[in-house]
Amino acid sequence: MLVQRTHALHDHSWALVELHQYLALERCLEDHESVVEVQSMWPLGADSRFVFRKNFAKYELFKSNTSLFPEVMVSSCLEANKSMAHSELIQNFLNSGSCPEVQGFLQLREASRKVWKRFYFSLRRSGLYYSTKGTSKDPRHLQYFADLTESNIYYVTQGKKHYGTPTEFGFCIKPYKVRSGVKGLKLLCSEDEQSRTCWIAAFRLFKYGMQLYRNYQQAQARLSQHPWITPTPLQSVSDSALVAMDFSGCTGRVIENPSEVLTAVLEEAQAWRKKTTHRYSLPAACQSSPLSAAIHRTQPWFHGRISREDTQQLIGRQGLVDGVFLVRESQRNPKGFVLSLCHLQKVKHYLILPSEEEGRLYFTMDDGQTRFADLIQLVEFHQINRGILPCKLRHYCTCVAL
Repeated sequence: MLVQRTHALHDHSWALVELHQYLALERCLEDHESVVEVQSMWPLGADSRFVFRKNFAKYELFKSNTSLFPEVMVSSCLEANKSMAHSELIQNFLNSGSCPEVQGFLQLREASRKVWKRFYFSLRRSGLYYSTKGTSKDPRHLQYFADLTESNIYYVTQGKKHYGTPTEFGFCIKPYKVRSGVKGLKLLCSEDEQSRTCWIAAFRLFKYGMQLYRNYQQAQARLSQHPWITPTPLQSVSDSALVAMDFSGCTGRVIENPSEVLTAVLEEAQAWRKKTTHRYSLPAACQSSPLSAAIHRTQPWFHGRISREDTQQLIGRQGLVDGVFLVRESQRNPKGFVLSLCHLQKVKHYLILPSEEEGRLYFTMDDGQTRFADLIQLVEFHQINRGILPCKLRHYCTCVAL
């Protein structure tokens, strides 16, 4: 219903997010969860709501090219399976018979005090434990901490302000019985984003298991039923899956001859250069017209004058997946823009500066070595070519709130 109302694309990146502003907590609802049941758990008069927005990291853990689980944080119950592939690791998560453990240091806030202490945690099939003696896994030193089957896992937003977290990578285990207030919340804090992502992904797998994988399969099946609708403006496809095509005839054909492929590539590059030359050859009056100067404002990836901090929060909430991006106005340079891009779970910012040469206006990120007639051309180019960026632009950041 929400997809139809907002004319959004039919893809599994859209999600309902449960937001508790008074507690600074939020989480993405799983596809099988009942919205009515979740809302019935809210306390009367609380400042809670649902937000409809993108979450590109929703099913990232089922994709073989991801590295959500660092070796240092994962150990298998079977010694022979220490060096397993990602697909095998996920399968072991789903298989209750041979479940790998997730362990690592986390900061824990003591229930009765506003003091954070560092403990070594272990996530097992029976629950979450922490060691009272260094990194010891001896049962005598393991203290039971939480049962995930009776709790939900939330991201903590603005943790330093609300809870005095040591870092901004906090998360919370909220038992079902805790309806309101801070009392009863189990607050934890990771040292970096990769660690927090790993813990939350592991919690989801331990709690939902095969149900989570079935949700992913059903989402993929829905996409296959509507092949004319792509999940994103430009899908992330590995270069090995691409083939050269010739569309000059009535029907397209695959080009198999390597020399013919090279010729086609050169012709396409020449066509791109001609297109760029044509745009630069427009009269200066046309290029400096209000429409030409502001055409990027109509694009969904342009977010106007938002701050660096708000940008990082927005991209973080929609999933720290390689290629998530947006374009915004620069706060330091009044005439410039900034391309904010996620890569390796970190948000990086690239300054886009306008320049004029012989009466022609262009935009560049590399001191004029690569020039673009407008921001739309710059984004389109980097959706196809990486250029100076660490990865291609794949998913533009957007948000629809209820």
